[in-house]
Order: sequence, then structure tokens, then C-alpha cells
Amino acid sequence: MSSKTGPMVKRLVRQYLMPYTGQLVLAVFFMVLAASMTAAFATIIEPVMDKVLVAGNVSAVWGLGFGIFIIFFIRGGAGYIETVLMNKIGQSIVANIQNQMFSQFLDLDLKFFHENPSGQLISRVINDVNALRTAVTSCLTGIGKSLVTLVLLIGVMFYQDWVLALASLTIFPLAAFVVAKIGKKLRKVSGDIQEGQAQLSDRLSQIFQGIRLVKAYGMEMHEREVAGNSIERVKKSIMKSVRTANLSGPFNETLVGLVVFGIIVYGGYQVAAGETTAGELLSFITAFSMSYEPMKKLARLNNTLQMGLGAAERVFEMIDETAEVSDQDNAQDISLEQPKIELQNVSFAYEDEEKKALNDVSIEIPAGKVTALVGRSGSGKTTIMNLIPRFFDAKKGAVVIGDHEIKDFTLKSLRSNIALVSQDITIFDDTVWANIGYGREGAYQDEIIKAAIGAEADEFIRELPQGYDTRLGEDGVKLSGGQRQRISIARAILRDAPILLLDEATSALDNEAERAIQETLNQIQKGRTTLVIAHRLSTVQQADQIIVMEEGRVAEQGKHDDLMEKDGVYARMYNAGLND
Repeated sequence: MSSKTGPMVKRLVRQYLMPYTGQLVLAVFFMVLAASMTAAFATIIEPVMDKVLVAGNVSAVWGLGFGIFIIFFIRGGAGYIETVLMNKIGQSIVANIQNQMFSQFLDLDLKFFHENPSGQLISRVINDVNALRTAVTSCLTGIGKSLVTLVLLIGVMFYQDWVLALASLTIFPLAAFVVAKIGKKLRKVSGDIQEGQAQLSDRLSQIFQGIRLVKAYGMEMHEREVAGNSIERVKKSIMKSVRTANLSGPFNETLVGLVVFGIIVYGGYQVAAGETTAGELLSFITAFSMSYEPMKKLARLNNTLQMGLGAAERVFEMIDETAEVSDQDNAQDISLEQPKIELQNVSFAYEDEEKKALNDVSIEIPAGKVTALVGRSGSGKTTIMNLIPRFFDAKKGAVVIGDHEIKDFTLKSLRSNIALVSQDITIFDDTVWANIGYGREGAYQDEIIKAAIGAEADEFIRELPQGYDTRLGEDGVKLSGGQRQRISIARAILRDAPILLLDEATSALDNEAERAIQETLNQIQKGRTTLVIAHRLSTVQQADQIIVMEEGRVAEQGKHDDLMEKDGVYARMYNAGLND
């Protein structure tokens, strides 16, 4: 047993199995009952042989025959009940782990998702947990039953001939040693299998999401080769596990063959010498042969357990991840109305990047006003916007809303006061109702329709096959870029939050649609603290304040006309055509 096996098994038992103690006790009762019937069958073979087959006592036939029938009837019923109960416990345990794992993902910050591709995370939740599911349900159902059955059958063997039983059991330590060695190898192979499946899942996810690009560039053959290589690696890992897991078979069969050979030779001489009866020998052979089956099951279950523990390592690794951005102990819920937002000497650098995205930035976003962030790519605009809802935390300095640093607020309440429209639009494969309603939980249909009208989306929505009941496909594949953007804007209108963050909110719209949407945005910006990121400077000329970012610093700040008069960075950008 590896150094990690004990703690992991203890964690599974303490954290996940203990809540089902009552059901477990009931299942164990039926498990012991079924195992006892197996031992009873081995015991009843002796009188069947000696009294009926050898002595010819016909009067005992009915009683012994009925006894065997009762044994099998009870064993079948008890085995069924025990199996159902154990599987229910096992499936509940794994469902709890899966829910906990997914819930943990939702609580982690954006940094975690930047470092772990979505395909690999999906594989952790599905493939890794399924491997753990197989291990937990199989082991709960099989290990206890096999152990109890094995112990009771060994008891029968000792009852019939303790010398022969001791001799027969010499194979067990040797078989256990082989099983342990194989299990150690399987643990490593299991990790390789899960990693390979995660990489395959990630690659397939990327291909399907980028299928338009794949076809446009004629890269089908390339993607077939890449995916094929991943599939081949998974196949090789699985075949390695099959070869390793089944190594114990030939070894154990040979050992058992030698023992049975010895039992028959020794027992034959004992019967011939009158030291034992044929029934006692047959009962011993029956008990031994039946004990071999649970012994084999235990070997297989150990293999399954080791494969599952290999997956469990990866599962618990994810469950134990901690978010860098989280609620402080004294965090309070907030409710805001037209708050001002300040960045006070804020510096920030992304992981593994030496260059700072923001360098000692201090700005004020006035309450109830529109502030625009402009600048070339990489100047720090999006980083500022990411800091306000605490997608990331500043490495230095503070972000203040109202009179409090945002770390003083709970994340849930902070974000409930913010509506975000991003250029990276997320549309779920769900109805229009659900996609717009995502902006505010529990919104009524008339509120959703009103938000859609405000976003200039109602008209095209009603032209969809099922109107608002139309499912929009994965990532809104059934919509144009402009339509997807309008759904996103409708979602923000529905949220009706005091802080509005617009990250290239009209980037996917044509000029005519942009003008219509801009009018809507101008309306919903009134009375809200609004921060706008725009590359087309024509969309922010009417902003109350324009902040020009350059290499993580504030280069200029003011209204459009004032900045044009300065003839600085903003004027050069405007004259270079970024106003189109």
C-alpha cells in the first residue's frame, strides 16, 4: 500500500461513507447472511456424501435436498438486497463527490480556469469521477462480501482438517504479495489513463468549438491525425492496465492447481486409511474451491481499487484547490446606488509575466457618470475592468467602491451590483428566455421581453422558429454575431445594476445596428456608474471622462474635445483612424 492510499481511503470513509452508516449496517447484515449460506453449502456437502451417496440413506434425501434449496434461496435474496444497498451507497458517495467537485470549480477564480483548459476540467468531472465510481461501488459491494465469505469458508476447512487447511493456506501470502505488486503498477497506469483521456477531451473540445476555422483552413486531416494520436495513447495505456491487471491470473491458477493436487493425494490416502470420510474430504475440497473464487475477486477488486485511487488523487487535487480571490472573514453584503469607483495606486501582473499589466494606476470613475477606457491592445484596459468585480485582486494598491475597499464586500453582493457586457459573449444551448433571464434569477417573462426590446433584440427573436422558446445552440451558433451581442446587452439591461461594465459592447454590430444599440446604451447608462472599453473612439466621444491607457499607465485623461486640443496620444489615435 502506497503512502497515499491510507489517507485517501480514510478520507473516503470519514468524509463520504460515514453519513450512510445506517444503510451500511443493514447492507453488512445481508452480506454476512449471504456469505454464511455459502459456508453452509460447503458444510452440508459432508452429510450429502456420507449419508446419502455412500451409506444410501434414502430417508435423508428430502431433508438435505430441501436444506440445500433453502441455502440457495436465502443466499440469492440476501445477495440481491446487499448488492442494491451497497450500490445505492456507492452511487450516492460518488454523486456527492461529483457535486462537490463541480461546486468547487464554480468557487475558483479566473486564474484557475486560465491555467486549466475546459476540456480537461470536464474530463476530471466525468472520466476521473467515473473511474472512482467504478472503484467505490465495486469495492463496497465486493470486498466485504468476499472477505466474509473467505473467512467462513476457511473456518469450514479448519473444522474438517486443520492440518490440511494450514497447508492449503500457504498460497495466500504469496498470492497477496503478487496482488500488491500489481496494484502498485496499476495505480500509476490509472493516472496515465486519466491524463490521456483529459488531453483527448480537451483537444476534441477545441476542435468542435473551432470547427469553422478547421474547415475554412482545410485542417481536417491534421485534426484527425492529432486526435488519432491522442486516442492511440489512451488505447495503449488501457491495454497496459489490462495486461498488468491480469498478470495474477496465471500465477494464482498454477498455485491453486498445486494445492488441489496436494489435497487430492493427501486426502485420498487419508480416506483409504480410514482417517477421514469421503464426505469430509469432499466438504474440504468444496470449501477450498469456493474460497478460491472470493480470493480471485479480492485480487480483481484490489486492481479496481488501485485504478480508482489513481483517479481519486486527481479528483481530490481539484477539490482541494483554493481560490486566491475569496470572501474575507469580515466581508459584508452591500447594496449600492450610483457609487463612485477608485483605483488607488494599483499595480497588477498576470501569472508568469514579468511585465506589469498595470503600474501604479490611480483613477476615479465618478458616480453616475460614463467613463471610457481607450488605448491600444495590452495597455491595461481589460485588466482594470477585471479588477472591479474581483475576477482578480490587485497585487498592490486598492480598488474602492463608495467608501470601502471591494475586499470588504462579499463577492456575491459585489457582483450582484454589477452588470457586464463583454466582447467575449457567452450564449448557452438553451432558450432565449433562459439566456436573457440569466441576467437576473427569477425574472418574469414580461421583464425579459422588455429587456429584449431595449436591446433591439425583440424583433429578430420573434422571427426565430419558436420565438423566445427557441434553443440557441452551443455558444449561440444559430445567431449572428450582432444578434448574440444584443442577447448579451438584453441580459445586462435585465440585471438593472448600479454599476455597468461595457467591454466592446457593440464590437460585433454593423454601423446601423450600432447606432441603434448606442442609443439604448446611452439610456441605460443614465444614473449608473459606467465604465466603457472601446477601440472605436467614435463610440465614446460623449463620455463624461476618457482615460487613455498606455503600457499599464494613465497617459491622458479628460473629455474628447480637451484631449483633441492636447494633440497627444488620444489625438494621434483618433487621427490614425480609430474613430471609424
